[in-house]
Amino acid sequence: MKSSLVSQAAIGLLLALPISACNNNPPSSNTYTTTQTGTLQEVQFATVVSVRDVVIQQNSAEAGQVAGGIIGGVAGSDLGQGKGSIVGGVAGAVAGSAIGGIIDKTADAQIGIEITLKLENGKAVAIAQLADQEFKPGDAVKIITSNGKSRVTH
Repeated sequence: MKSSLVSQAAIGLLLALPISACNNNPPSSNTYTTTQTGTLQEVQFATVVSVRDVVIQQNSAEAGQVAGGIIGGVAGSDLGQGKGSIVGGVAGAVAGSAIGGIIDKTADAQIGIEITLKLENGKAVAIAQLADQEFKPGDAVKIITSNGKSRVTH
C-alpha cells in the first residue's frame, strides 16, 4: 500500500516535469515575449538567397527521458520483492527512459525554415526559424537581433 502511494505521488509529480520543460519555444518572426518588448534591437537589411525546410527540435533537457526513467523505475520496483524489486526497477527505468526519449523528440519537433541571406555588406548568413512567414529568393528582408537571437521578417 505504501509503495503504491509513493508510486502514484512520483508519477503525478513527474508528469508535470515535461510540461514545464516545453516553454523554450523556437524563434518566430511574428512572436515576441514580454521580455523582448520594449528592448532595443539591432536591425540589418538583407536579400534572401535561398530557403529550405528544416525540422526544429526543441531543447527539452531530456525531460521526458528523465521522467519516463523515474516513473518506469518506480513502477518496475513494485513488481517484485527483494532482488526482484531491484531488477524490476532497473528494467522499468531503462524502458521508461527510452519511451520518454522517443515521446520527447516527436512531441517537440516543429516545421521550420532555414533562410540564407546576403547582407548589404556582401556577407552571407543563415538563420533557422519557425515557418510562420513565406520567403522567396530575391525578397528584401530585415534581420532583427536582440541578446544574440535573430529573426527574419519582411
